[in-house]
Amino acid sequence: MRPTCLGLLPFMCITFLMWIPGCTARYEANWGSLDARPLPRWFDEAKFGIFVHWGVFSVPGFGQHSEWFWHRWHSEKQAELVKFMKKNYPPGFKYTDFAPEFRAEFFDPEIWADIFKASGARYVVFTSKHHEGFTNWPSAVSWNWNSMDVGPHRDLVGDLAAAVRKRSLHLGLYHSLYEWYNPLYLLDKASGFQSQKFVGSKTLPELVDLVTTYKPDLIWSDGDWEAPDTYWNSTQFLAWLYNDSPVKDVVVTNDRWGKGCSCKHGGYYNCADRYTPGQLPDHKWEKCQPLDTRSWGYRRDMKLSEVMNLPSIVKDLVYVVAMGGNYLLNIGPMADGMIAPVFEERLRDLGAWLGINGEAIYATKPWRVQMENSTVWYTVKHNTVHAIILHWPSKQILQLTAPRVTGATKVTLMDYPDVLLKWEPLTPTAGLRIVMPAMPKSLGNAWCLKLEGVV
Repeated sequence: MRPTCLGLLPFMCITFLMWIPGCTARYEANWGSLDARPLPRWFDEAKFGIFVHWGVFSVPGFGQHSEWFWHRWHSEKQAELVKFMKKNYPPGFKYTDFAPEFRAEFFDPEIWADIFKASGARYVVFTSKHHEGFTNWPSAVSWNWNSMDVGPHRDLVGDLAAAVRKRSLHLGLYHSLYEWYNPLYLLDKASGFQSQKFVGSKTLPELVDLVTTYKPDLIWSDGDWEAPDTYWNSTQFLAWLYNDSPVKDVVVTNDRWGKGCSCKHGGYYNCADRYTPGQLPDHKWEKCQPLDTRSWGYRRDMKLSEVMNLPSIVKDLVYVVAMGGNYLLNIGPMADGMIAPVFEERLRDLGAWLGINGEAIYATKPWRVQMENSTVWYTVKHNTVHAIILHWPSKQILQLTAPRVTGATKVTLMDYPDVLLKWEPLTPTAGLRIVMPAMPKSLGNAWCLKLEGVV
């Protein structure tokens, strides 16, 4: 019997042949097979990445979750946004009229990449397309709604990809499966997702184009929740990605591939935005967190009090890593391509903290005890345990109850790596009482002890 291709690309039809009887493939187009794929090691070792939300939504740059501006103005008719548009734009102004103003005239990918490198990040996830459907690369199936045809008149994905890779950072691409107002998607939705016109002519061609053109190390999928994975043909795409794509050996994916997939299927789990588990998960996970606590996209009315300070960023990062996760910290650049100075300052200061304490973060694993007294978090690398303290002891004496000392136990502070600290056991078998040195300055209000020879 001739395999059917559901009206999809000839390319996808070829890949479907891999799963007919008599053919063999390393990964089959089902979740049992795909979920068994080992996660490429680079991702777990990286620990920290930068998320970038940028698109036409950066032009109005207004309202909570500004990246949702179009939907909340046009469909939800939120009073604040309706008032904003009436006050600042003429009658009949459409959201698409913002696109020519998305000029990115000050966008310098080398400067962006320098900032990301200085932050200590090991990977960057850039918005190739958000729910508005505007693509930040010259998509052949997004005519006049892409960054080459209108607005910047340049390949934003390609320009940033080259700069990021020049600095040995891993490239990730965010991609929204659905588009709020694409007529083909709305037709499929009206059919109860029994038809797949949008998937075959838009979603899958763009995903394949992104993979073959830019060869990302990570695909951060989103916009999946209205339709099941069978509508998106997610398992077929992922089987091709893992078996035959140019990034099959290194690519990492998340868990947003269809309604009900989150926290169940995919490479690593996001579960929900700002996911914050209360106990150690049994699957690799990632927390995405915006620096501007009210929005992923840039807001022109952002207040300093709404931006995370460095101690809160470090505390969040340390918690995530101690619990076995990765930390994806988001910024929303301005429409002209500038990164807000407060964002740059936070990222560079975080990089300075990691420059001293990164050994306790990168390529570590969760220890048998993740935290004690709400102020000490543990990680482990090989046979070395790290105790990251978020509150300096008032009398220069720090007690740790979790480590078990041995005759080979040594304690140092990463700020003074060549100075052995004095300590004594709390009991014959467990715990240490450590005499701390003079408190070194830390903008992040966090310090790290290196505990060698403990179990």
